Formats: sequence, structure tokens, C-alpha cells
Amino acid sequence: MNTSDPITIENKALFEKLAKIAVPIAIQGVVSGTLGLIDTIMVGFLGEAELAAVGIATQIFFIHYLFLFGFTSGTATFVAQFYGTRDTKNIRKVLGFAIAVAFCVGLFFFALSFFFTEQILRIYSDNPAVIAMAVPYVRVGSITFFFLAVSNPLEMAFKATQQTKIPMMISVMVFSTNTFLNYVFIFGKFGAPEMGVTGAAVATAIARFLEISLSIVFATRKNTGLVGPFSDFIGWNRDMLKRIVKNALPTTCNELFWSIGTSLYVAAFSRIGTTSYASFQAAQSINSIFSFAAFSIGDATLILVGEKLGEGDKEYAYALGKKLLKIGTIFGVLFGLLVVAFAYPMIHLFALSATGKAYGFKILLVYGLTMGLNLYDGINITGILRGGGDTRFAMFAEVGCIWCVAVPLAFAAALWWHLPIYLAVLCVRGNDLVEGIILTKRFLSKKWLNRVITGL
Repeated sequence: MNTSDPITIENKALFEKLAKIAVPIAIQGVVSGTLGLIDTIMVGFLGEAELAAVGIATQIFFIHYLFLFGFTSGTATFVAQFYGTRDTKNIRKVLGFAIAVAFCVGLFFFALSFFFTEQILRIYSDNPAVIAMAVPYVRVGSITFFFLAVSNPLEMAFKATQQTKIPMMISVMVFSTNTFLNYVFIFGKFGAPEMGVTGAAVATAIARFLEISLSIVFATRKNTGLVGPFSDFIGWNRDMLKRIVKNALPTTCNELFWSIGTSLYVAAFSRIGTTSYASFQAAQSINSIFSFAAFSIGDATLILVGEKLGEGDKEYAYALGKKLLKIGTIFGVLFGLLVVAFAYPMIHLFALSATGKAYGFKILLVYGLTMGLNLYDGINITGILRGGGDTRFAMFAEVGCIWCVAVPLAFAAALWWHLPIYLAVLCVRGNDLVEGIILTKRFLSKKWLNRVITGL
């Protein structure tokens, strides 16, 4: 690659395009995180045990969602690069394959969560009362695995073809509906039965059905580029499937083992105590509002870098990735400072004990002060390396750090060192420093610059 002449990126044009793509994704993330926070607050009014029950119940949904996210991230590389050449027919082929795989994955998770519910929940808690409340939540919510099999790949396709306003609008409607229905079914309003924790699962299932319905309605509009004969969605050739699987398998394994690893934090932290874990769950809900917004830069990076690689311009893609890393890290620091600024008033929204609120506040300080580094790593993984098809290295870097550094630290802090929950969280966040060093070396090597659609 010839890099003797530095590439000049026009800041105004970049920021305009970045805003067009990233702002709707950020709004979507803020809506998701804010309404998720409201849901958590509602459950929190039932008690700390109920809040802990929802926390462990959602772990299998968390693993499933990130499994899908990993696979669709791998397919998004192809959609973004095909979009760079405006090849809508091959975009539809990739989308059809993604939906087929997502349905098979949903069937597996449905069987696992519906028939082996208690066995799974015992991984995350040894409290019989908490497990008993979590069981119906998991069984009712298991139907959503099939809904996500369609809505999640469609969301990927909208974003990778730079139609980010569509998933934003869908999310606003879906999460608003979910919040209203939570109020209705958790507390038994407007003549509905008072269902408590189970009511939260019923509300989520209805909202996910609305999500798949709206996704299909938007996708079938002619100007989305996702409309075509059925044969377009299943006309896969062997070479295409081989390349997609080769690229998507590492991202799927990455998110699967990352999600299992991070869910093991829950297994460790929940054993510190119910109050400690409830404070962790509350802090996670608050932090997600800011982190979802900040990580919109990562999604935008994959889209923009992937588009340039699809056009065959590797030099520009490298310069663009470098600039987006800088922008994203600055955004991470700024959003982290917002977490710190709002930590105290927001943690007091929860019906926690005084000790729980104090723990939650300190956890948020840890999250806020480390968000810049966390976002730097995230953009490298989900934006730079995946945008360039370097998914195998991304997998080894992230999964290796999670399982060799973060998970051992979580259990050591909780079970051996008996640290308070906020210091246990700080130990786990030390993983970001190790990961950042590895990812920086890979970025500078330029080995991630690949055009995966060549010859298709």
C-alpha cells in the first residue's frame, strides 16, 4: 500500500456524514437505555430481591442478543461493502442468510430457556427466592427469540446501508410501548392483573412483537433497497456463504464468549450479596444510557470504513479509521464525565437501601472515569477490525482478555479478596487497559484492511 502522500480528510464533510449516521444510532441507544432504566426503576419499587431476579433472568437474553449481534456484525461487513458498490441484490442475499441463521439460533435458545430454566438460573444465583421469581420471566420472554430472528438482521441492514433513522424510529415506538406496558402489567393498572416481575416479561414480549411488525413494514418500502423477489433472499452461492461464515463465525464466537464471560461477572457479583448486586444492576442501567450513545461512533465507524473498503480505497479507509478513533475516544471521555456528573441524582431514583445507593454511586464513578478507554477498545473491535473483515483477530483479542483477565479478576475480587462491589467492578475494568495495548498494535499494523467482497 502506498502511504507516501498523507490522506486529507475534510472535517466538515466527515462530521456531516458522521452526524447523519451516528446521531440516529445515538438517539436509539439513549431511548433504549433511558426506558430500560425506567423499567429497572419500576421493578426496583417491588424490592431488591425482585430487581436481582430480573437481573439474573435477563442474562440468557443478554447472551442471545449478543450472539445475534456478533453474527449480524459479521454480515454487516459485507452489507456495508456491497453498499459501497451499490449492489442491492447481494445485500438482500446476505440479509436472507442472516435471518435464516438467526431463526435457527432462536430455536436453540427457546428450547434451552423454556425447558432448562432453573438449571440456567442456578448458574447466576444461589438464592431460591430470587430464582423462583426469575423462572416465569424467562419462560414468558422466551418467545422473543423468534421475533428477534427477523428484527435484528433487518436493523443491521438498515444501519449498514446508512438508513439509521429507521431503526431509531422503531426503537422509540417499541421502547415507549414497553415502558407503558411495564407500568400496566407490573403494577396491575387499567384493569390488568398485578403480575410483578412476570409482568415485565409480558410487556417485553408484546413490545418485541411490535418491533418485528414495524421492521417488516419499513423494510418493504421500495426506497429501502431491501425489497425484491423471494429468490433474491435465498439465492446464495457457495463462495458467498463460505466467506460470510468465515467472517461472521469469529464475530459470533466473539460476542458469545464475551457475553458469557461478562454474565459470569453477574455470577461473581451476585455472591457478594443481594444489596451489592442490586446496586450493580441499577448502576448498569444508568451507565447504559451514556454508553449506548457513545458507542454509536463504533457502529458508524464500521459503516463508513466498510463503505470505503468496498470502494477499494484502503489508504482513505486507514486515515478515516484513525480519525474516527480519536473522535470516538474524545466522545467517550465526555460521556464518561456526564456519567460522573449525573451519578448521584440518578442512583437516588432507585428504591435501594442507603448502602445500595452508596455502592451504586461509586460503581458509576468507576464507569465514568474509564469510559474513554472502554470506547476506544469498542471502536477498534466493532468498527475498525470488523469493518475491515479482521474478525478473527478481534475475537482472539477481546475474548482472550475477557477470559484470561476480567473473569478471573471478578471471581478473585468477589470470592477470595472479598472486596466491596465497586472495587470489584474497578478490578474488572482493568481489562480495558490490556485490551487497548493489543488493539493499538493491530491497528497500526494495517493488517485489518481487507476488501471481503472481491470476486462476489
